[in-house]
Amino acid sequence: MERFENDDLQYVVDDYYDVNDFNNDGAVVEPEPQRDAAGLESVDSDFEDDIESVMSKPKTDTSAEEARNGKDIQGIPWERLNFTRERYRQTRVREYKNYENLYGSREEMEKECLQVEKGKAFYDFQFNTRLVKSTIVHFQLRNLLWATSKHDVYLMENYSLMHWSSLLHKGEEVLNVAKPIVPNLKHPGLLSQQLSRVQISTMVVKENLMVAGGFQGELICKYLNQSGAAFCTKLTTDDNAITNAVDVYNSPR
Repeated sequence: MERFENDDLQYVVDDYYDVNDFNNDGAVVEPEPQRDAAGLESVDSDFEDDIESVMSKPKTDTSAEEARNGKDIQGIPWERLNFTRERYRQTRVREYKNYENLYGSREEMEKECLQVEKGKAFYDFQFNTRLVKSTIVHFQLRNLLWATSKHDVYLMENYSLMHWSSLLHKGEEVLNVAKPIVPNLKHPGLLSQQLSRVQISTMVVKENLMVAGGFQGELICKYLNQSGAAFCTKLTTDDNAITNAVDVYNSPR
């Protein structure tokens, strides 16, 4: 596999949203979450100025031992900033406006939902790294991050499908979709075609198989233990041809 070094790739996002915000068939279009400009934006602005100057130094990981000793799990040095973690979180929770697509009131919805028993630990923090950055260019995109085991994560970073091993602390490129993709699986009746510079919108990684969809209706299938792509094609040539979701499952017998 090729070691991942493609920071020089320009990720084209300017013309992503000429498809009516992914609304292909009259579905409700979800706008970007809104903020209270009077409060949170001023706090965010000051916070971003502080964090940019502090985090411009070499990035570091955070271990479970460091977290137990008081280090922030995201590596944010709050003691050197103008805001404490608690104050920033309180401001954000109070003033950040999440998008909601509810047909009833929140109070009525809460009556129908089971109450969650708090105070239990579902998982323990083990490790955080700032060396891996997933590329998710719009909040409506889904399934661009997959964990196939406790230690293996697959994600999109720019035009590369990446595999990150938390045991080895190492990332490797599994497939580069900026380059020409030539399907290597030959079968009668298989309508595959060569693709290039695919902008990935969704993916799934299961059963030693990766399947990804693109913004222009592309579909790519790859075996994780084999080089190249097994199959790729364009499902449609329609202008609004984004692939919203893909899945892999065992057919019933």
